[in-house]
Amino acid sequence: MILLKRELRTLVTGVASGIGRSVASSLRDRGDIVFGVDYQSGEGWLKADLSIAAERERIMQMALHELGAIDVLVNVAGIFRPTPFGESTIKDWQSVWEVNLEAPIDLMSQAFSSMKAQNFGRVVNITSVHAKLSRQDALAYDVGKAGLEAATRSFALAGAEFGILANSLAPGFVRTQMSLNESGIDEADTEEFRLQYIESGRLPLRRASQPEEIAEAVLFLSGRSNTYITGQTITIDGGLTATF
Repeated sequence: MILLKRELRTLVTGVASGIGRSVASSLRDRGDIVFGVDYQSGEGWLKADLSIAAERERIMQMALHELGAIDVLVNVAGIFRPTPFGESTIKDWQSVWEVNLEAPIDLMSQAFSSMKAQNFGRVVNITSVHAKLSRQDALAYDVGKAGLEAATRSFALAGAEFGILANSLAPGFVRTQMSLNESGIDEADTEEFRLQYIESGRLPLRRASQPEEIAEAVLFLSGRSNTYITGQTITIDGGLTATF
């Protein structure tokens, strides 16, 4: 008799759109039982504000109640706000870090005991090429993503003896709501992008990625077939960081 492995019980943040929506859909297709979270209202997920510690506790309590345990945590939710040096303040920076850094670290910490108890766990944190490369006026975003990659490595070390693997995925340009400018046009469709990244060859694959392409990497890192990759950051940027 062949015993089938049970479904993975998975918590995903930022599921209303973009990468989070693609990740949640792909994981459900794989057979995962997905508990989704987003700050936007909608059917099929919990509406919550990740910037508030009490909300994060509520998320974890409800996820554990519904799922019974957490096998997989995928932190996708993130925000961007301009934070130029000399003009932004620590209050501005913290408003970004609460969502991009504190929330995923807190959720990892809360999920740790559940994963440890079953000697299995997979964590995937969506960071950015901003963790290593900077753009003007992106101080808080850059620091938050770099900090999350460091926290991922720390979590990987803590979880290794308990079968818990943790990794980061660092996308480059992705067609999501975050890439829309004030006019509602995706930055990848602008003349500036074409000149700076496409015509120049600075972006070797000469296009922004689709959220589904990021989700494919999440599928592997979060699954049982990943048995030996932990504490790493995998960059998915179409070759952007291979150029100078």
